[in-house]
Amino acid sequence: MSLRFLLDTNVVSEATRQHPHPNVIGKLQQHEGEIAISTTVWHELLFGCERLPNSKRRTFLERYLNEIVRFTIPILPYDVEAATWHAIERARLTSMGKTPSFQDGQIAAVAKVNGLILVTNNVSDYGDFFALQVENWLV
Repeated sequence: MSLRFLLDTNVVSEATRQHPHPNVIGKLQQHEGEIAISTTVWHELLFGCERLPNSKRRTFLERYLNEIVRFTIPILPYDVEAATWHAIERARLTSMGKTPSFQDGQIAAVAKVNGLILVTNNVSDYGDFFALQVENWLV
């Protein structure tokens, strides 16, 4: 199988919830081998985990990130091509008075330059990016 989807942080995190949304879990299983994350998403996941105090929750998340995510989901870089697309889009959006978060721009750029559909629970965060395919697996 080839990669088709780039997961946003909230989609990867969904599997760690006490009651994860069944649609998201089903899609993750259905598209196993077709999903990736960006280095930005990896950073956000790890940063969130590192901020937690030592606890069962933190231990669970560390294991999930280091034993499952890191070794079963490809992590795509925010490289020169992505940075170039991001800079152009950021300038375009800024000229229109819109300022998406820098991290969302990085994630969008990695999806766009790799020809992947961005999967997120926050579709509105990515709505202004030009020609970016976005899906919400909650629905």
